[in-house]
Amino acid sequence: MIELTKLHNEKIVVNADLIEFVEETPDTMICTTTGKKIMVKETVAEVIEKVIAYRRLCLATGRRKK
Repeated sequence: MIELTKLHNEKIVVNADLIEFVEETPDTMICTTTGKKIMVKETVAEVIEKVIAYRRLCLATGRRKK
């Protein structure tokens, strides 16, 4: 899960595994595999960084359990 900010400064948490694609139109829009579209303040690059950090955390956590 990654924390993002909607356009009206409302914090939301998005399941990174459900993100299908992200685009700037000029605001950043996240489209999920369920068809939901979410406009956020973060740039595309920031969303990508958050997803990468989330996946690294998942992998690191999985390795410790083995």
